Amino acid sequence: MTKPAGVDRRRWLQRALALAGGLALSACDRVAQSDRVNSTLDVAEGWTQHVQRLLLGRQALAREYSESDISEEFRANGTTNPDTDEYNHLAQDHFANWRLTVGGLVQRPLSLSLADLRRMPARTQITRHDCVEGWSCIGKWTGTRLSALLNLVQVKPGAKYLAFYCADTLELALDGTGQYYESIDLIDAMHPQTILAYDMNDRPLPVAHGAPLRLRLERQLGYKMAKYIMRIDAIENFSGLGRGKGGYWEDRGYQWYAGI
Repeated sequence: MTKPAGVDRRRWLQRALALAGGLALSACDRVAQSDRVNSTLDVAEGWTQHVQRLLLGRQALAREYSESDISEEFRANGTTNPDTDEYNHLAQDHFANWRLTVGGLVQRPLSLSLADLRRMPARTQITRHDCVEGWSCIGKWTGTRLSALLNLVQVKPGAKYLAFYCADTLELALDGTGQYYESIDLIDAMHPQTILAYDMNDRPLPVAHGAPLRLRLERQLGYKMAKYIMRIDAIENFSGLGRGKGGYWEDRGYQWYAGI
């Protein structure tokens, strides 16, 4: 088991931010209808992001665990199967014909197969997944460092965020925002533990956990870790993403920065 420097500060920070975290977790359904509450949550969110990065540093690692710590059962969050004709067709061939498109504000747009990603240098990490619903599980993830992919496509200076577009639809929405989407900033994208995972517990990623590719963002809550990724775009702001808050759940009341 490894215990990176700063883990004690991390625990202290988690306790210190408990009030702000409690506010953030309540940012859905009933409270999401209140502009006053959302304004308070936005302030708490910005403070959480600033303090976490100030005290822990941009490159501070989330705790990693040993093989013996891996959960016997790892709960699946969100969608467990997109179940569309396109997705089912890809799954039948074990995603041999699936492609990840990377574009937006980049110098070299790419279209990569799962085999292409597996040929890139990989990182394996055993980490704890913390869900906004209050449960946690420990799993082993292997995938491509997102930073390595960004170095290939050469992000343009105007880009500030990455937008992830996924295969699952959570609701039928006339404005097109029912398709799952999420975003992170380039600081988190370049973090050494931020990976595009294609293996879970030494086996290809199961459908319930986001096959063929999901984001692992180990210093944030589970709803930030987009599953069933189909496309990644480098963007300047959120204006063209969903309803403008930065993600599917963020557009429905959750806070954009879900640091833990």
